[in-house]
Amino acid sequence: MTGQVLARVAGYERRFSRLFEEYFDTLGARLDAPSFSRFTPECLRLLRELSLRGGKRMRVALLHEAANLVTGEPVEGLDAAALSIELLQTHGLVHDDLIDDSPTRRGGPSTYYAYRGRFPDRPQAALGLTVLAGDLALALSLQVLLEAKVPVAVRQAMVEVQTRAATDTFVGQIIDLERDFTTTPDEDVLHCVADYKSARYSILAPLQLGLLSAGEQPALYEKELRDYARLVGICGQMRDDYLDLFGDAAVMGKPTGTDIRDGKHSYTVSALLAAVDDTERALVQAALGDPSCAPETIVALREIGERRGVPDRMQADMRRYAQQASAVAAGWRSRWREEAVAFFEYLPLWSVDRTG
Repeated sequence: MTGQVLARVAGYERRFSRLFEEYFDTLGARLDAPSFSRFTPECLRLLRELSLRGGKRMRVALLHEAANLVTGEPVEGLDAAALSIELLQTHGLVHDDLIDDSPTRRGGPSTYYAYRGRFPDRPQAALGLTVLAGDLALALSLQVLLEAKVPVAVRQAMVEVQTRAATDTFVGQIIDLERDFTTTPDEDVLHCVADYKSARYSILAPLQLGLLSAGEQPALYEKELRDYARLVGICGQMRDDYLDLFGDAAVMGKPTGTDIRDGKHSYTVSALLAAVDDTERALVQAALGDPSCAPETIVALREIGERRGVPDRMQADMRRYAQQASAVAAGWRSRWREEAVAFFEYLPLWSVDRTG
């Protein structure tokens, strides 16, 4: 099953990569911008570079597998929906890197730092152009749906899904920042941030768009789709947070301890603070939010967490939520196609076991 699923995901990735390249290759000619502007083509170039440095395109895979729940035949509208999903993701990455002051993204410069390098003496212009680049990606994500070759009612429903997903994500970003002003956010707060910031646009929206494209009415199954998306989103966020301290930096291609240096009250940081004694808590709190925190300190905090059983407890929690999500998907078997149901059953468990 694992080999079949990963082969399907790789196929979606290859096909979409070609589609995304073709989209950006023609975008400059289709965008209504004045001929004298040099900044507009540069903005499109930066969005193109960031967008095409994507990974496994799991949102695209979710979209196609959601349509596959209903039919094994080709489905109109999936290409437009896939472009919309990944353009919204590009928007999020541009703004995330600005909020987090991140110099790199996907093995290259972040849009913000690219503009900072371009305008070293005009920091406000670099900031403004970064915001506008992200905004442009958001607008393009909706435009491709408005131009989709699907019935008007389907097109309208798809735009509503993406608009709601974008709105929820913005709220998620706000409460994510708010969370870090809380000394000890409880589990409900952590789950809520994961749901709004990630699950609703990364899991729920692709599910809804895929079903809509295939002629299904996702509103009929609203609660179970939301439950599934929320549980998978929690698993994925917990895994990201877990890997940030307990992962292998060589495998991930980035250093560990970023959340601690950034002062983020992530699942891992919260679990660590709940497990330690007063002396160890002082060490964690001293490192939390210190951008110059040494690698040796991160290693020491990791060892404290391992000694206190934090990785095992987090792994158990992740697997519990993954199993709950798989059980929700299993309930679709009487309604939808077996092959795709099995994909959605497998996905939460894969998210728990991934190493990067």
